[in-house]
Amino acid sequence: MPTTPDDQALLPRTATRRRFLTAGIAGGAVLGLGGLLTACGSSGGPGGSDGSAGSAPGGGSFPDQKSVKQGGDDYATVIEKMKGFGTDAAPGVYPRTLKHAMGETVIPARPTRVVVLDTGELDNVVALGIQPVGVVHTDGSKSLPSYLKDKAGSPAAVGTINSLNLEAIAALKPDLILGSQLRAQDQYAQLSKIAPTVFSLRPGYPWKQNFLLNASAFGLEAEARTQLDAYQAAAAAIGAKLGDKRPTITPLRFMPGRTRLYAELSFIGTILTDVPLPQPGIEQVRELAVEVSPEQIDKADADWIFYGVYGSPSSTNQDAVLGGALWKTLGAVKSGQARPVSDETWFLGLGVMAANAVLADLKGFVAPGS
Repeated sequence: MPTTPDDQALLPRTATRRRFLTAGIAGGAVLGLGGLLTACGSSGGPGGSDGSAGSAPGGGSFPDQKSVKQGGDDYATVIEKMKGFGTDAAPGVYPRTLKHAMGETVIPARPTRVVVLDTGELDNVVALGIQPVGVVHTDGSKSLPSYLKDKAGSPAAVGTINSLNLEAIAALKPDLILGSQLRAQDQYAQLSKIAPTVFSLRPGYPWKQNFLLNASAFGLEAEARTQLDAYQAAAAAIGAKLGDKRPTITPLRFMPGRTRLYAELSFIGTILTDVPLPQPGIEQVRELAVEVSPEQIDKADADWIFYGVYGSPSSTNQDAVLGGALWKTLGAVKSGQARPVSDETWFLGLGVMAANAVLADLKGFVAPGS
């Protein structure tokens, strides 16, 4: 598997604290694993599936709110903790035992009826050519992501990311359930009584490791690695096209009750690192995101600003910000390089198919012809 940003040495917590103070002075609040993570939808889902609840994959009074443990160290070391996850069973050999966030699970035969509990797991199984029988939706949308509709089949809805319908899940008679500890730890015991259940630690930032874990349940680790290698090559091709001329990028997201500048420990942050494309200093923190108020939107300025909106724009401050005088002063806005992007891929997708869609967007905008 190619080297990922998650394999890079992590900053000690003291350094993270210093960066937090720097960002605070600059006028933003840093979001780590802890705090109210709104699903980013998305991808973070839900709400934000990015691990920020709301998940985003994680978070105010949001359509998707989930309180998670405070602790940047836990957040930043998630990939290290996942190194023992997966199975040592040979491809195609069942039963197989998978190590995961909640312990070990025996899978007696290759699963054919899988229920997925987040946007990342949905992306993962569809990327492997598997149509789930059940899915959860984000509170921002009660339909399948448009970029997956043609390949995902017609799975039944089994609740939302933060409100699972266990009866609906059981009625589908699944032989595998895929989710994460962050989202559904409290329901793990009940889910395990329904079907073999495999949980990652969290959605979002460790999306590549999550893909390999999910693939191991089907004996498709090699296929997952092939897809990750292809993604990595596509990211490198964009970087090679740019050469030394690397524009700064701000991933900006409007959500109910908050506005976020996504940082290094987010799904989109890993993609920018893989190209690599730099972010403004305020976003160069090993956290999920930095929150800014409408009066601080100038902190988002970069060579390019790509903005998404979770749910209905009317439930966020997007229109007020984009129509405001301060927005019009930003360099990216003046140069025509502030562009809307799909929230369901940039912030909610949390899988290789969404990552490839983001790369295609980046290529078209910042490296046409690559």
